[in-house]
Amino acid sequence: MRVGLFTREYPPQVYGGAGVHVDYLSREMAKDIEVEVHCWGSQYCDQGNLHVRGAEPWEEITRGTKEKFKGPLEAFSLNLTQVKALTGIDVVHTHTWYVCMAGFLAKKLYQVPFVLTTHSLEPLRAWKAEQLGTGYALSSWMERTAILAADAVIAVSRGTKADILRAYPDVDSERIHVIYNGIDLAEYQKTSETKALRDYGVDPAVPYLLFVGRITRQKGVSHLVDAIRYMPAQTQVVLCAGAPDTPEIAAELRKKVDEARREHPRIVWIEKMVTKLETIQLYSHARVFCCPSVYEPFGIINLEAMACRAPVVASATGGIKEVVVDGETGSLVPFDQDPVTSFPTNPEKFARDLAAAVNHLMDNPEKCRRFGDAGRRRVEQTFSWTAIARQTIRLYEQLIRQRTHAGALSAD
Repeated sequence: MRVGLFTREYPPQVYGGAGVHVDYLSREMAKDIEVEVHCWGSQYCDQGNLHVRGAEPWEEITRGTKEKFKGPLEAFSLNLTQVKALTGIDVVHTHTWYVCMAGFLAKKLYQVPFVLTTHSLEPLRAWKAEQLGTGYALSSWMERTAILAADAVIAVSRGTKADILRAYPDVDSERIHVIYNGIDLAEYQKTSETKALRDYGVDPAVPYLLFVGRITRQKGVSHLVDAIRYMPAQTQVVLCAGAPDTPEIAAELRKKVDEARREHPRIVWIEKMVTKLETIQLYSHARVFCCPSVYEPFGIINLEAMACRAPVVASATGGIKEVVVDGETGSLVPFDQDPVTSFPTNPEKFARDLAAAVNHLMDNPEKCRRFGDAGRRRVEQTFSWTAIARQTIRLYEQLIRQRTHAGALSAD
């Protein structure tokens, strides 16, 4: 079997959870089947069963376009480019709206099964209009067209399956399959190394609260910064936050951090996406890890923290509720959510509640240790990439059998 895997992100160009997912899934599946990855960028390699093929957008289609909707046009041009090169593919599998039309077109042109993994849904991310401008209409159309045509839709959590049915009620629920994200248990584990902490100005001798993520409305970092005012003045807070959606969002966060530092001087802002090894060090020595996302279909970042034995304080939304066990591996902070924007209807209360949960754990190192150990056990039992790759391959096999059977019936 040979699968064509489509993704925007692939190492070394990874900035989010979807890229992490495809990286590990492709390598794990390549132990058993042929995997051909089509990604963005000038990449080309062959390693055993794993074949990586990068592509660049059509310059002529994006030259002179407004920056706000340049991204969707780039995506559409790349989808067209990449689908041309397919040969000998038995099934196509896309990840995120950036590449979903490649799967749609491959199904039509090559008559192969089309699998779509949704890591987020455009109708539930209204803030994307701030990033993409009128291009948000194009990204939404691409996602809707593809998700309605897919032979199988993989939801990364039960909560995401419910979101799909809410956003796209025309999708047959039997076509939606829940397969979780995973974690590399050998790679993500607690380390005693502290070089990254020292390099970035984090005091290893002082307990710290850690955030890791992109600067985007979705990840809720601004709500965490708002919560700092309700924490003790000497709380060490480490914000590992980069890759802003827009310059305006970056400027807004900078203003909030500057204001917070007036009363809380121990805020360390690592304003870039750090390496995997550095992130593991930061997780390993955090007293508490915080994930304040307002929308999160899964939240792979929580798995990474738990694998490194960090207790988690997270917002009780989406797939996070299926990863973090409240009172066992961390604390879940509920909030009333606007049904259109996903933002908290009462941001100040959400900030206060985040701070209260963080403060409680920061003051209870023994509970943090118990939660951290329980988190490690949970990821070992439920979220290995080996199990997730096997589930995915079984789905491919099922779809191929169905298509073969349907072809035989039509021939008769």
